Amino acid sequence: MTRAADRPAFYARGAGNGGVRDWVTLLHPPYTAWHLSYVAIGAALAPHFVAWRLGGTLVAFFLAVGVGAHALDELAGRPLQTGIPAAVLAIAAGVGVTVPVVAGLLYGGMRLLPFVVAGVVLVLAYNLELGRGILHNAAGFALGWGAFPVLTGYYAQDFRLGGAAVMAAVAAFFLSLGQRALSLPARTLRRRTQSVQGRIVYRDGAQAQLDRNSLLGPLENGLRAVAFGLVTLASAMVASRL
Repeated sequence: MTRAADRPAFYARGAGNGGVRDWVTLLHPPYTAWHLSYVAIGAALAPHFVAWRLGGTLVAFFLAVGVGAHALDELAGRPLQTGIPAAVLAIAAGVGVTVPVVAGLLYGGMRLLPFVVAGVVLVLAYNLELGRGILHNAAGFALGWGAFPVLTGYYAQDFRLGGAAVMAAVAAFFLSLGQRALSLPARTLRRRTQSVQGRIVYRDGAQAQLDRNSLLGPLENGLRAVAFGLVTLASAMVASRL
């Protein structure tokens, strides 16, 4: 069995055989929940809140981001080391992106078309690094996985935007910048680093040894804490509207 420190992500539980645990790993559970929280926060801020509309928006984002975008990621180099066949990943990516597009157009028609188009462009441009990777950077991630879900969650409630949605989207943008700033070095330590050697010398003369785990721990603990915090906050905001 793979040691926890050797897994490609702290939430990875896959056995590399294409089974259920590989699929759970593919969904990046804490990060998917993190981004779905932005959808819920946006919806809860809307003047007129309708629970089933939030439910539909959450399903759409789960398919597009949780399934579609992550399947595209796994196709590009197998970063999570799953054993899911490439053809199955391609189908999952296609279904994950197509179903929300069709459902969104059936629900909102031309009123939702700009958000549908923007969502497809963000997912494909970021994950496939289209346009020479113009959106495959920190700002593109913060826009597509932070600000955009908030705005869409708000707009899908009654097809209008407000100042509260814009302010929350800005907050989500900066939170997502923080997420990427923590997750990139954490991924590098887990997936590309063989060993770390060094020490910290404090002003009082005390010393502490540096290794891979001592660097990785604070990064991933921070990511876990913010993910749980945002899910709890979003749940509280939605509960206040029911």
